[in-house]
Amino acid sequence: MNLKFENKGETMVCRIDGDVDINTSPSIKKLFDKALAKKAAKMVVNLQGVNYVDSSGLATLVEILKNMRQYGGKLKLSNLSPKIKSLFDITKLDKLFEIASDEEEAIASFI
Repeated sequence: MNLKFENKGETMVCRIDGDVDINTSPSIKKLFDKALAKKAAKMVVNLQGVNYVDSSGLATLVEILKNMRQYGGKLKLSNLSPKIKSLFDITKLDKLFEIASDEEEAIASFI
């Protein structure tokens, strides 16, 4: 699992490569906590490199979204594979998260 944070204008972009599961969730949470300490107003999480997400991974993503909303930040997900998108649809998390087809669309959709 690898995370890369990059600023694109006013938006912080995080690209995740690898599984988001019970083994990687604690590391992901720590890295996001450090990034969110800067109180990024806009963040896109690019999941193009993610092939597997388990319930622990979903819980971690929900917690990151909750933490951002507490200070008024906005989080969007992008580049979900059909398998991962289906997981969000089945769990109804597609109603909680804003999901864009690609990173550029997600960045452009911030108002």
